[in-house]
Amino acid sequence: MKKIKLSLYGLALVGLALCLVQCKNNKKDENKPAEETAQNNETVIDKSDYGTTPNGENVEMYTLTNNNGMEVKIITYGGRITSLTAPDKNGEYQDVVLGFDSLEQYTKDNPYFGALIGRYGNRIAQGKFSLDGEQYSLPQNDGENSLHGGEKGFDKVVWTATPVEGENSLKMSYTSEDMEQGYPGKLETIVTYTLNENNSLDVKYEATTDKKTIVNLTQHSYFNLSGNFSEDILNHKVEINADKFIPVTENLIPTGEIKSVEGSPFDFREPKIVGQNIEAENQQLKRGLGYDHCWVLNEQESGMRFAASAYDPESGRYLEVHTDEPGIQFYTGNFLDGTLPAKGGGTYGKRTGFCLETQHYPDSPNQEGFPSVVLEPGEKYTSNTSFKFSAK
Repeated sequence: MKKIKLSLYGLALVGLALCLVQCKNNKKDENKPAEETAQNNETVIDKSDYGTTPNGENVEMYTLTNNNGMEVKIITYGGRITSLTAPDKNGEYQDVVLGFDSLEQYTKDNPYFGALIGRYGNRIAQGKFSLDGEQYSLPQNDGENSLHGGEKGFDKVVWTATPVEGENSLKMSYTSEDMEQGYPGKLETIVTYTLNENNSLDVKYEATTDKKTIVNLTQHSYFNLSGNFSEDILNHKVEINADKFIPVTENLIPTGEIKSVEGSPFDFREPKIVGQNIEAENQQLKRGLGYDHCWVLNEQESGMRFAASAYDPESGRYLEVHTDEPGIQFYTGNFLDGTLPAKGGGTYGKRTGFCLETQHYPDSPNQEGFPSVVLEPGEKYTSNTSFKFSAK
């Protein structure tokens, strides 16, 4: 009997020791940093310091990664995508968006690389529009026009970033005060970036106002699917799901006409090499120095649908854009001129990147026949776009 009692006592001691070790480990898990906890949930959102603006504002970088190895880096200055990796036909992930190596370059004059654009994406003629008989004046930062929200649009402010618990999502928020850059109403804006396991990056825009105003938000990343920023994008094949486009004046303001793409260099209803017609004798191409126009997307009552795609035959990388917006601005980097430093060295030459900016039409507040961009108090502005990457 004595031997049995001792054995049971020994087992009890062993059990107690194991319990103490387990409790200690559990305590360690509670104190793990957020990044490690996120990894256990198969969601990785890393946060790091990115620098300080000339005004002394701290800027952070957030990195979203999925289980395939795709990675998106976003900074709070301008809500900008500074890097986005996508797989080629051999499964190799490379950065496919133009940008810079430092915050200092982003705070200098640049063509909106990777930025969130607001309050109004694209141009407003002479920087003026009216609401209920009252005229509003905006900064004229593109000749006599106002472009992408003015001199200090959403691309030049520091956003507040919050990772969404349990999701591979980053919520960016910014409050634009009444009459900021000339726009009426206090606009509360939220943009959520979500990186999915199918290698799509979703961008969800939301906004509310306390006074009648206009809103047209978009994302201004420049893509080069080759992964080589010294190469132009003229050999990319692009498809745009649009039977019509919007012609512009010499100042790149809509003429008011909506024109068929039939028989013109603007027909991308079937995949076509970008460089095929870009130098054609065409007044619209001359005015844009290439493609810098808004296409009127088909099936506008269908919500989220296919809008455009781009394919680089050499790398095999394929980008599909889906949106619920009525238009898409296809821009071929015509104003890049070799003066801006490229990531990793060199410079960005002419047409080394293209943009597919989902949006309402340019100058809509001054164009009676265009879909409305007016937001009323009590209403909620919403817009959704998805950029999906694959290889073929």
